[in-house]
Amino acid sequence: MKILFVCMGNICRSPTAEGVFRAHARRHAAGLKIEIDSAGTHAYHVGEPPDPRSIEAATRRGIDLTDLRARQVQVEDFERFDLIVAMDRLNHATLLDRSPPEHHQRIRTLLEFAGKTAPADVPDPYYGGAKGFDDVLDLVESAVEGLLAEVRHRSGVR
Repeated sequence: MKILFVCMGNICRSPTAEGVFRAHARRHAAGLKIEIDSAGTHAYHVGEPPDPRSIEAATRRGIDLTDLRARQVQVEDFERFDLIVAMDRLNHATLLDRSPPEHHQRIRTLLEFAGKTAPADVPDPYYGGAKGFDDVLDLVESAVEGLLAEVRHRSGVR
């Protein structure tokens, strides 16, 4: 199973989701073969590490993002990844616009996996303060168990 997390610039939300999901899968689904990556819909930060505030907030929760580097979503990603998980509805719509129609069912939003009471979008913390990065982590963490359940289901593992 191959999963791609996507936000706009790939330095805040999607690398956070990649790191959190990777750690969660390592702890709770070590036997599942899962490839995890992240990318941005825009090329603003290609090659850069995650925002220092994302790294700091994740580190406080035992998640290491330091080796990640931003990249932009490529056409090949729509074929390569089984599940493409957007952090918000705007990036979801962008992904749908850029992908072949036969891959639209692969594109979802992260908080679909968090339950009915979750908000629709993981807000972009880039222009805010440090609390926004902790809020992103809270929202991502609220969705990872549901996402892992989806991965187990698609993999035929319970």
